[in-house]
Amino acid sequence: MLIEYLPILLDGLLTTLSVSLVSLSIASLFGLAGALAKLSSERGAQAVAGTYTTLIRSIPDLVLMLALFYGGQALVNDIGLRLGWDYIDIDPFLAGSLTLGFIYGAYLTETFRGAFLAIPKGQAEAGLAYGMSGFQVLWHITLPQMIRHAIPGFANNWLVMVKASALVSIIGLDDMVHRASLATAATAQPFTFYAAVAAIYLAVTTVSILALGQVEKRFSLGVRKAVL
Repeated sequence: MLIEYLPILLDGLLTTLSVSLVSLSIASLFGLAGALAKLSSERGAQAVAGTYTTLIRSIPDLVLMLALFYGGQALVNDIGLRLGWDYIDIDPFLAGSLTLGFIYGAYLTETFRGAFLAIPKGQAEAGLAYGMSGFQVLWHITLPQMIRHAIPGFANNWLVMVKASALVSIIGLDDMVHRASLATAATAQPFTFYAAVAAIYLAVTTVSILALGQVEKRFSLGVRKAVL
């Protein structure tokens, strides 16, 4: 039975990976913006970023997923009803990707902030003294070095996000977990199919660890490490 349904599960894996990659892109944008806001001298930006990270990291992912999808859809259609619009059905792929990206942007905010703080301030000051603009200092000096410091935390957040992508099945997205539940209903073999899904997730995370390890080595070229 597993061999018969395996192509269906692998097809659902493509949806799972697509959601994860789109969510990662969104989370990276939120994380970079949040980190820069926390490190800025503007108290308003610091307060907004601090509220964002504290609130999101305090609420379970499942609760946020349900609240943002169903609550957001109800809010949009309530506004649309007042404006005379037709009913709007939010796409589960878009909703799931945006929600996961918004959630994990809070975690990446702290990852990127720590990476920025690991860079000696003198390097940015030297760039400004040389006549570079603030954006040039960010783009040419601090951002490349920040990436190297952020890779371990970034990799950890990616692995957690891949696993959290299973939550999109509860909002109706036809991902790998959703297809496994359909196969379970048809065959009455839940252990077989959910164990197969677990094995596929393990394979994805293993490949991710190996790939991100190579990326970390690439960004660490020329950097001497202390021997303990």
